[in-house]
Amino acid sequence: MKKEILITNDDGFNAKGLKALIEAVKDLGHVTVVAPANEKSACAHSLTLTRPLRFIQVDDDFYKLDDGTPADCVYLALNSLYPNKKPDLLISGINRGTNMGEDITYSGTVAGAMEGILHDVPSISISQLITDWNLDVEDNFILAKKVIRDLVTKIFQDEFPLPHRELLNINVPAKVKEIDYQVTYAGYRLYGNDAQLHRNPRGEEHWWLGLHPLSFKPREVEGMSDFEAIEKKKVSLTPIMLDLSAYKSMQKLEDFLA
Repeated sequence: MKKEILITNDDGFNAKGLKALIEAVKDLGHVTVVAPANEKSACAHSLTLTRPLRFIQVDDDFYKLDDGTPADCVYLALNSLYPNKKPDLLISGINRGTNMGEDITYSGTVAGAMEGILHDVPSISISQLITDWNLDVEDNFILAKKVIRDLVTKIFQDEFPLPHRELLNINVPAKVKEIDYQVTYAGYRLYGNDAQLHRNPRGEEHWWLGLHPLSFKPREVEGMSDFEAIEKKKVSLTPIMLDLSAYKSMQKLEDFLA
């Protein structure tokens, strides 16, 4: 029996990375795509609760969700398109640009995988560092396609390598042809405050939130961060869990209350 693969993203249903992902895995199982109708980058793990949502069929087993988020796409797909059996694997991506360090808390791509593991579906998020936007889709996503095909093949031959409520976050370096995997932790991202002011012809102010360079520093732990792996042209594989509890601080909080 064919494996069931559910695909989503946060760049929108017509994104080149989504098309590359579909092409990479379409013969490894039965693929169903539910993606946002519009780009939803940095929407994080948000669900739409204040208005109804609507599936719009794009092709066979391919739907866009009218103004939905990646989490909406996964939530509704699992509730409406898989009434009897959950998919064997969920893949969110291929995102244009990386999702590393604390950026995963902003990422709609990673949130699609987060929604999957909340429903006990093995889930992967995959992102591609892009340094030249003038390259065509094959040049930009060729290694990411190799990576996701290799890992999905391994998963279906064996099993998903992570336990309950953990997802696999993948970041792929740019302009590299051969796969060199590195298991990593989520790095310590350095942030600035880059917002750009523009004025329309009537003098009204409009702000664009800026993009930050990929600045980071190592954490005081063993191993390599996702940032370091990408710098070394390695494919970063980071296990991510949703338990955000700061266990080491619990006693300090108890002492504070006492």
